Amino acid sequence: MNQAIITVQNLTKRYKNANKNAVDDISFTVDEGAFFAFLGPNGAGKTTTISILTTTLGKTSGEIKIAGFDIEKEAKKAREKLGIIFQQPSLDLQLSAEENIRFHACLYGMYGYRPSFRMMPAEYKNRIMELAELVGLKDALFKPIRKLSGGMQRKFEIVRSLMHTPAILFLDEPTAGLDALSRRNLWDYINNMRHENGTTVFLTTHYIDECEHVDKVCIINNGKIAINGSPDEMKQSLLKQELILDAADRSQLIGELSDMGMFHKMEEHIIVPYQDITAQNIIAQLKTKLTVLKIQEPTLEDAYIEYLKISGGKTV
Repeated sequence: MNQAIITVQNLTKRYKNANKNAVDDISFTVDEGAFFAFLGPNGAGKTTTISILTTTLGKTSGEIKIAGFDIEKEAKKAREKLGIIFQQPSLDLQLSAEENIRFHACLYGMYGYRPSFRMMPAEYKNRIMELAELVGLKDALFKPIRKLSGGMQRKFEIVRSLMHTPAILFLDEPTAGLDALSRRNLWDYINNMRHENGTTVFLTTHYIDECEHVDKVCIINNGKIAINGSPDEMKQSLLKQELILDAADRSQLIGELSDMGMFHKMEEHIIVPYQDITAQNIIAQLKTKLTVLKIQEPTLEDAYIEYLKISGGKTV
């Protein structure tokens, strides 16, 4: 089993003059190399937790270790392990895209600072060109950030965060503002980086479909951890699979389902939720000739929306 690269124990955060904790005694771990999704309704404590983990906000109490480093006592060493794509823009608008990235790479100690791109080492030049090409902005690399669109600025934030090949990559709404092709290219690159370098990915996103293949989903609500498990575990705990059936002789089909003790509901077709039994077992017992047969597997987004309905939560 992989070791935990992020350990959160009894984390609590209360803002000044607040009447309750924004984050209330939460604990969880993220394994090295894992793809981890951290979700929650607005105001649930999600952003506060991420801000503390990335050392941009102090905690009230609790213990957090990043790659074995205590973020309070060894913050600099912990930060060296992190790459962050922030939800809010954080580029210097007065500099070019390349200058923003160069300063970042030098601050991380990747290279000694040089006052111009042409004076930088070949390794730096090749790396930045590779990443700029990945997001389709190689030609805009030397343009001032203030002259680029919001989507283009977003892409250069991504390039900046990937320059030092971080051990842990925090992605806070990473694909917001990206077109479909850039979104796909980014995920292809991140997945390749995970497999080649063992990078741990910590994701929060409005696009729940981006979490479909993560290793673990953790939902925070009202400052507490509500669900922590794999996508399949989350689906199974909140939803049933469904068979969508119909027949020319609908009454006969309904009669058969009733005799089998199968709950069903009438919509455009006959919906049969099931669990702890296979679709094949149900279909094999039916003698009525079917005109419609579909198996509907719940998605992670379906399960997340169901959770919000149950908990009375809002959207992410």
